[in-house]
Amino acid sequence: MEKSGLRERKKQRTREALIDAAQALFCTHGFEATTIDQIAESVELSSRTFFRYFTSKEDVALALADEQITAVLEAFAAQPADVPVLTAMRTAAVEVIRTYETDTRFHGLQNLISVNPALTAARIQRATARSDEAARLIGARMGVDPGADPRPHLVASVAMCAVQTAVVAWRAAGRQAPESELARQAFDLLSTGLDYPAGPTVTDR
Repeated sequence: MEKSGLRERKKQRTREALIDAAQALFCTHGFEATTIDQIAESVELSSRTFFRYFTSKEDVALALADEQITAVLEAFAAQPADVPVLTAMRTAAVEVIRTYETDTRFHGLQNLISVNPALTAARIQRATARSDEAARLIGARMGVDPGADPRPHLVASVAMCAVQTAVVAWRAAGRQAPESELARQAFDLLSTGLDYPAGPTVTDR
């Protein structure tokens, strides 16, 4: 058992070293110009060893974002049972993102994604791909079966996709605020509903 634990800790350290090396190289050379061989060589590993931990360059670039999603879902599941689903998701997301904001790697990830539309799209896609997992947790909180009731899947899809999209859009528009605050504002908008009234067309203004 002790040897197994030591092996797992070593694997985790190697994984973290690859993430750190990749981020440093991405910041220096850019995502497109950095190769998997460069990432592996910077921590004295072979490219074959790299593929034991990550499936692609995109995979290692977004590893921290994937960890963040996992942390949000775990924090959501840990919310008191009587807290409504969107409130629980907002609390979990804001708390987790706020924790990550003290991590310099997180800021590196944000900068990397902000200048790479392909990574922006991939991040949103990877979050959406975990909507089934989120729907199961939401269904458990609501006391319904996600296989029979569409609401958990609707909440999961909206929460995991719309909030990230809103944050990206606000960043692109020059809105400067911590990501945790932008996420909170996005959840607040969702909680008030999206059936906005029609207004004058742009040409009428």
